[in-house]
Amino acid sequence: MTQILRGFVSIAEGQVHFRRIERQHGRPLWMVHASPSSSLGLVGLMREFARTRPVIAPDTLGNGDSAPAAPDSPDIAYYADSSLRVMDALGIEQADLYGSHTGAHIVAEMAIAQPQRFGRVILDGIGMFNPERKREYLANYAPAITPDAFGSQIHWAWHFVRDQAWFFPYFRRDAAHLRGIDMPPAEVLHETTVEVLKAIRTYHKAYRAAFAHPDRERLPLITLPTLVMADASDPLKSGVAEAAACIPGAQHRIFDDADRATKFATLERFLDQGVI
Repeated sequence: MTQILRGFVSIAEGQVHFRRIERQHGRPLWMVHASPSSSLGLVGLMREFARTRPVIAPDTLGNGDSAPAAPDSPDIAYYADSSLRVMDALGIEQADLYGSHTGAHIVAEMAIAQPQRFGRVILDGIGMFNPERKREYLANYAPAITPDAFGSQIHWAWHFVRDQAWFFPYFRRDAAHLRGIDMPPAEVLHETTVEVLKAIRTYHKAYRAAFAHPDRERLPLITLPTLVMADASDPLKSGVAEAAACIPGAQHRIFDDADRATKFATLERFLDQGVI
């Protein structure tokens, strides 16, 4: 199995944890994970992409094993800037970009801020919510959690992770909001819950930044070849076509969950040629 190396690099906020797979050839792929986990959630994708290129995936600030964000209420532009500073610290001058969910908003802002550094952009499951939905999610989706002597944060984190597999949004626990997919294996639920618990005091900040991101205003500023995508089981797939329509020349695709071979052949073709 392909070895994934782990390490830390220092920026102004403190140490940032990252995972990477080294290759001698190919443009690096910089990958930014979804909330509420860490780069651990990208390990499977990293191994797929690393067949042809180096891959690097940091834990965003305040998630996984990385230092917290400095502002009390960081926005997506801040997360993008911190990710660019991690690239600088690692000596990575050029890369392609991949971001999932919260990570998709982050890499979009990275591509806007420093387009000269990047080749192609993959936005995997970017949320495109109307103002009412954004207000609802900001109010209910990612509460600030404080550990207590009863360990209630442990029970909360487990149910938070588990219920996201069953419902979307997870706090609407009724038949109308069932996702209709299989429960992830217990080991995956455990690993994700542990990642959330590591960052229990700060996990909510990246979520809230993503929900508040003015995506319809910002996405048209992307000038790089972009693929907006999602898996068929992704509850954010409904935003794929709209997000692609916001970005000049962007392509979009929904992938069958069961056909991973077609998915990765398509993504490799896009990264190599800019077309799908």
